Amino acid sequence: MLANYRKLWKILIDKDMKKKDLVLAANVSWTSVTKMSKGENVSMNILMKVCKALDCNIGDIVEFDRDDNK
Repeated sequence: MLANYRKLWKILIDKDMKKKDLVLAANVSWTSVTKMSKGENVSMNILMKVCKALDCNIGDIVEFDRDDNK
C-alpha cells in the first residue's frame, strides 16, 4: 500500500498554510514533510501531530492506494 497525502495538501491550501507553517504548527521536521510530499510512510506519531495541529482526523489527511506493481 502506498500513502497518499493529497488531502493534507488540500487542507493546507484551504487554511492558507504553507508546508513551513505545518512544520511549525505541528512541531514536525522538514524530513517528515518531505517524506509526505513524496508519498512515503511516516510514523503514526507524526500523523497524530499533524492531525492535532490541523484539528482533523487521520482520514482527513491520508489515504492508502494499492501498489499493484508488487
